[in-house]
Amino acid sequence: MPVIVRGNGKTWQKRASARQWSIWFGWLLLAALTVYCWQVMTKDTIWAFVQDAPRQAADLASRMVPPRWSYIDKLLWPLWDTINIATLGTLLGILFAVPVAFMAARNTTPSRTLVRPVALFIIVASRSINSLIWALLLVAVIGPGVLAGILAIGFRSIGFVAKLLYEAIEEIDETQVEAISATGASRAQIIDYAIVPQVLPAFCGISVFRWDINIRESTILGLVGAGGIGLQLQASLNVLAWPQVTLIFLVILATVFVSEWVSAKVRQAII
Repeated sequence: MPVIVRGNGKTWQKRASARQWSIWFGWLLLAALTVYCWQVMTKDTIWAFVQDAPRQAADLASRMVPPRWSYIDKLLWPLWDTINIATLGTLLGILFAVPVAFMAARNTTPSRTLVRPVALFIIVASRSINSLIWALLLVAVIGPGVLAGILAIGFRSIGFVAKLLYEAIEEIDETQVEAISATGASRAQIIDYAIVPQVLPAFCGISVFRWDINIRESTILGLVGAGGIGLQLQASLNVLAWPQVTLIFLVILATVFVSEWVSAKVRQAII
């Protein structure tokens, strides 16, 4: 601990003794918590399997190459379904997210007491449940297929888009709202001429970004029966067709790469 002796005989320390001891005690508690969490996580671990994991991984990798390129023709239609699931699901989410965002924003909500809490609950509920869980629920309700995937992506997107959009609405320049209000404009006209132009670039960027995320999420919804290329992945895994699994992974990787490139270009053009 650094100690400086001043000319008047008084000493200055970086921290008082009590504070220094409290800091060390906090680090001790953190170390104890880390050890406890590690014990809980590894309680049921079979370490013999962990030791054998590198050999098993190498054996699996040897069976996955080379990819079965002849299987590519059976992936084109499921890939198209995956893109449609992501696109239509994003559009569905945006359709519901926009009014929810305006109801959740403090400066546009009709009622901070009644309407805003309901809108915030919808946002939290949507964001709390993963797309895969939504897909499981919807497959159980309406059966397997692309429709369940579209609805799962849509329900998940509502919370994401609405949260970012209502935050953008709350951060607008209020002087423009005051200027439009001074002309005697109605509430709808204020939103149309003072608020929407300010949040439109952010809204477009959020929508494209969510579509990019949904492309990735829609690739695995087929694992629970919600359509798309995930169905082919599940079928290949069930029969241990590892070369086909490799090809599906490569197709998914290429699709995500293209969607990322498109998303970046669109956001760059907007912003």
